[in-house]
Amino acid sequence: MDVELRASDDDRNRVVSELHQHTTAGRLTLDEFSDRVGAVWAARTLGDLAALTRDLPTLPDPAAEATAGSGTAGHGHRELLVLFAVAALTLLLLGSFLAATR
Repeated sequence: MDVELRASDDDRNRVVSELHQHTTAGRLTLDEFSDRVGAVWAARTLGDLAALTRDLPTLPDPAAEATAGSGTAGHGHRELLVLFAVAALTLLLLGSFLAATR
């Protein structure tokens, strides 16, 4: 990976998703998650994004997990609720960032 390449919105969304997974696993507090998500949206390069997850373990491949059939129906509902909460928090942070820069 060339760390000087400019990051795309897809790259940023991928990192936010990874941070969300680490938060649900208990590796990050909500405050740490919020701080890092703010930094994700300010990141310009792939190197900037990589620095935000450097201290976290590599996550398993989601495609491999899907074929393994891991997880239960109840777990899926909890994941969806957490994802909704994270999305709402991200929108709140983004709105605050935009309001502060005007």
